[in-house]
Amino acid sequence: MSEPDSKPAAPTESTFTVIVAATANLGIAVAKAIAGIISGSSAMLSEAAHSVADTVTELLLLTALKRSERPADEDHPLGYGPERYVWALLASVATFVGGAVFAIYDGIHTLTHGEELGDPLISYIVLAIAFLLEGFSLRTGVRQVRAEAALLDTSASHYFRATPDTAVKAVVMEDTAALIGLLLAAGGLLGAQLSGSGVFDGVASILIGLLLVYVAWELGRSNAQFLIGRALPRRMRDAVVDEILTVPHIVAVLELTTLIQGPKEILIAAKVDFRDASSARQVEWACEEAEEQLRERFPAIRRVYLDPTPGLGDEAP
Repeated sequence: MSEPDSKPAAPTESTFTVIVAATANLGIAVAKAIAGIISGSSAMLSEAAHSVADTVTELLLLTALKRSERPADEDHPLGYGPERYVWALLASVATFVGGAVFAIYDGIHTLTHGEELGDPLISYIVLAIAFLLEGFSLRTGVRQVRAEAALLDTSASHYFRATPDTAVKAVVMEDTAALIGLLLAAGGLLGAQLSGSGVFDGVASILIGLLLVYVAWELGRSNAQFLIGRALPRRMRDAVVDEILTVPHIVAVLELTTLIQGPKEILIAAKVDFRDASSARQVEWACEEAEEQLRERFPAIRRVYLDPTPGLGDEAP
């Protein structure tokens, strides 16, 4: 019953979070590559590939955020919100191809051909600095997750699992994987330094690759769900029904369809049974009031369509 909102979604903290992560990863990638070449460590080179993949991922996520904010037009009446999931899905592929494949290959090559170990001091310094920068980036993402979870009155862990803001989810998961990867690289360097064998370094590289495979799979699965079309969680759907039923003249909600088009874009469509004695004017204003109440309670709802439908057992006049 409402006209689609033609205004673009208001920018959120997501863009800032992604920019922080991209800036940190770009500098870290260069430092890791230099340290890997000097030390001859395959784990450090794998970490450099990891950071390059993360940087490409963040650039794709920035593209996703920018393009998804375009307003609805005649050719795309529901807007461009879902386009963010296309680019975010490509970002997960970049994580797999750019980071995981290289890390696993380099680790296997080290185990089968060995490696000449150089001075690991520069690598330890780079790892320490990278840990601080990745930790700052992760802190920015976690703070956003907690703030948005508080607005929805839910736990941060539950919000993180179900959030449609896959850009922030990608940053948090990649930064977490980066911190774990840094610890693995440090362990590989230390093991190689103490034993004089590159086996530890090669194993660390493979573990980093497997970690990136998991991150790429999880992010790809999350974005694919929203591309296919994902409904609101059961609790929110029940709350939407309860809110509609508070409107005068509405007797029952016979069918409810919800669709998440983006973090701030939710579509509601419902078949509604109105009181038989209600006039056409009362039905029209009831639809408007239902839309207003839903938007006030759930600010992310952008479009509401209510279809007056006879209830079960009603006979045609």
